[in-house]
Amino acid sequence: MALSNLAIDSDRLLSRLKQLGEIGRDGDGRLVRLAASDADKAGRDRFVAWAREAGLAVKVDRVGNIFALWTESENAHEAPLMLGSHIDTVIDAGIYDGCYGVLAGLEVIATLKEARLTPKRPLVVAAFTNEEGVRFSPDMMGSLAFAGGITVDEALAARGTDGKLLGEELARIGYAGSDDVARPAAYIELHIEQGPVLEREGIAIGAVENLQGISWQRITLEGVANHAGTTPMAMRHDAGFAAASVITFLYERAKASASGTVATVGTIAFEPNAINVIPARSIFTIDLRDPDETSLKSHEQALADYLNALEGITVSVERLARFEPVIFDQGLVREIGAAAKARGHTVRRMTSGAGHDAQMLARIAPAAMIFVPSIGGISHNPKEFTPDADLIAGANVLLDVVRTLSIR
Repeated sequence: MALSNLAIDSDRLLSRLKQLGEIGRDGDGRLVRLAASDADKAGRDRFVAWAREAGLAVKVDRVGNIFALWTESENAHEAPLMLGSHIDTVIDAGIYDGCYGVLAGLEVIATLKEARLTPKRPLVVAAFTNEEGVRFSPDMMGSLAFAGGITVDEALAARGTDGKLLGEELARIGYAGSDDVARPAAYIELHIEQGPVLEREGIAIGAVENLQGISWQRITLEGVANHAGTTPMAMRHDAGFAAASVITFLYERAKASASGTVATVGTIAFEPNAINVIPARSIFTIDLRDPDETSLKSHEQALADYLNALEGITVSVERLARFEPVIFDQGLVREIGAAAKARGHTVRRMTSGAGHDAQMLARIAPAAMIFVPSIGGISHNPKEFTPDADLIAGANVLLDVVRTLSIR
C-alpha cells in the first residue's frame, strides 16, 4: 500500500470501542469501570488480548500501567515513541473518554505493522492506571508515577473510597507488574475534546498546544448553629451564607478574567443540614483552572484573602491537588496541524480544559495532544458522543504523525 493511501482499519477501531464500552455495565446499564476493580480487570484483559493479537509484547509496571510494544531487533536500543491514554472510567460514563486514545494508538501500530513498514524506534501504546481518580486519589496517578511525580510506593499505598489499597487491588486483579519501560522519546495522546469548541466552530481537529493549570481545595467554614426563626440576621454566624458568598465571589471573578479562568464548586455539605437550623459548618470543594500560572496564582491568593476576611467564621483549607499549566511541544503541535491539513481537515490550535495523562508525560518528554469534537461538549456522561467520521479522522491524523516521526 502506498504511504499516501495508508489509513487505519476504521471498522476494527469502531468495533473495539463499542466492545470495550460494554465491559463494566452495572445492573442499571451504567458504564462503571473504576481503577483496579473487577470491571477494570475485564477491560484490561480485553486490551491485552487485542495487543497480543496484533503481535505486540505486553509489559505491566508496578503501578499497573500497561504497555503494548512493537520493537524490532535493530531499534530496540532507541527510546520509544509512546501513544496512549487510559481505560478506567467515571461512574455512569460514556465510551470514548480515554478509551479512544488507547484503542486508536493500538490501531495505528497495527496498521503500520500490517503495511510491513519498519519503525526506526520502538512504538508503544500505554493504558495508564487510575487516570480518572474516582476510586483512588490523585487522578492521573499511573502517568504521574511513570513520570516520577510521585513514588511508586506512594501510589500503591493510595487508599480507595472503599478503604482498599491500590497495591493490594492491583495484585488481586493480576495487574501488579514489575516491568520497566524506557522513558519515551515523545508522547502523543488522541482524545475527544470533552468541550464544545470544535463542534461549535465546525472544526475537525484540535492541535492542543497547552493545558490548564488545576488547583483543587477543600474549604471548611465553621459558624454557629442556632434557631432559624429566632436569631436576628445581624446576630448570625451562618456558615451556609458564608459558603454562598465565597461561591459568588469565585464565579464573578472567573467571569471577569481575561485569561480563560474557570471556577467550580462541585461538592457542598451543610451541618447539621436541617431546614430550620442555621448551618454551623459548610464543607465544599473548589476547582480552579487557568492556562496561565501567574493568573492562577492570583486567583488562589484572592480566594485566600477573601476567606481570611470572613467575619465570625473560622476557616480551614485543605489542598487536594495542584498542577501547573503545561505547554506542549510546539514541534509536535505543528506536526499535528500539518497532518490534519494534509488530510483535508480544518484544524485549530487550542487549550485543554481537562487534565490528561499527557500533562504528566510532558514532564519527561516532548508531548502533545490531538482533539476531535465532542457533541454538545458532553463528557463523563453516557450521552458523550463523537461521530464515527470524526473518530476515524483523528485516528488517521495520529497515524500520519506517528508515521512521520517513526517510520524510515
